[in-house]
Amino acid sequence: MSRDGWMVNGEHRGPLGTTTPPTGTARRIAAVDALRGFALFGIVVVNIAYLASGYRMAGLAEPAFSAPLDWEVRWIVTVFFENKFYLLFSFLFGYSFTLQLDSAANSGAAFVPRFLRRLAGLLLLGLAHAVLLFPGDILATYAVVGLVLLTVRGIRPRTAVITAVALTVTLAVGFGLLAVLALNGTDASGTVAGGAAEAARSDAALHGSVSMIISEHLHKLGKIVVLRVFFQGPAVLAACLIGLAVGKKRMLTDLSGRAAALRGIQWAGFPVGIVGAMVHAHSTWSGCGSAYHMFGQAVDLLTAPLLAAAYAATLLRLLPSAPRLTAVLVPPGRMALTNYLGQSLICSLIFTGYGLGLVDQLSPLTVVSIAVAIFAIQVGYSRPWLRRHRYGPVEWCLRWFTNWRRPSRARSG
Repeated sequence: MSRDGWMVNGEHRGPLGTTTPPTGTARRIAAVDALRGFALFGIVVVNIAYLASGYRMAGLAEPAFSAPLDWEVRWIVTVFFENKFYLLFSFLFGYSFTLQLDSAANSGAAFVPRFLRRLAGLLLLGLAHAVLLFPGDILATYAVVGLVLLTVRGIRPRTAVITAVALTVTLAVGFGLLAVLALNGTDASGTVAGGAAEAARSDAALHGSVSMIISEHLHKLGKIVVLRVFFQGPAVLAACLIGLAVGKKRMLTDLSGRAAALRGIQWAGFPVGIVGAMVHAHSTWSGCGSAYHMFGQAVDLLTAPLLAAAYAATLLRLLPSAPRLTAVLVPPGRMALTNYLGQSLICSLIFTGYGLGLVDQLSPLTVVSIAVAIFAIQVGYSRPWLRRHRYGPVEWCLRWFTNWRRPSRARSG
């Protein structure tokens, strides 16, 4: 299943480091958009493996590709990408929630009805995405987690951080208990991942007709929901709470005084996060049994947030002195919903019976190369689109649904 996903597009726009928007005017924070664009790149690198192979969806390596280079690519993606970028997007979801609260307060609009409509729109999009294109969708998860954020929107930043840490530790302990149970002969992993027979059946379905593909997606959703409720949902909520705390402190609106804090995050996050990711990768690909795999999951739950934070800190330190990098990442980040769904659509046309039907026919390196190409294409079309339009096409539809009125299509001067 996918580990990564999308966040709701924020309401503010403006230059990097914007601190005080004009009265009644929504402004974007370019650092947030750039982080969102960076996360979008990581998402396609992770998700494409699950879109390209029934074996990856079943928790297995593709048997047709077992050369050393194939394994090197799998390890690189697992260590440096998996379980990092959905956390970064979830952090941004929580941060964006505070921006939307501020926007509603500044405009005098009723926030709760508008936000509930936004979540309803996300839920509908997520269900359609999961059934038609990719059962690893995360939009529906964000819709549910958004209800929790709405309920606790008055929480203090310190309490939000403590709650997030407690959730993460609880999840890690839960996987540790599953590892102990597996050592004693009780293995629940197969109820979610399946095996080689499940993968072969999935491949055949994905090569088939539209109805066969949709039926296969529904079949997978019945298993993925377990992971959503007991694993990814709480992890998403924890990251959202960190984003909410950071947003309440306005920490991304002015980065000029944050260099020391960002360096500290890098020094702590990279070594601990990479070591934890290597344990996770080894437990995933070594074939040492489900108990070790569950242990690796527990380690990754504790350390992946640190590596995701180190990535974010590094990018935030680079952006002020790298205007070209900012220019590359901001446009796709502003159209994150359109681009996230677009990634799944393009991959479905490449790998399933919707189009070329190349599922499990391309090597891991080729698959990752396609992911890079998809993101490059999205960078290429997002910039000219936003020169002429205020929002991405799907963002425009969601905004219409959220506000109950038709937004302007044209870009404001």
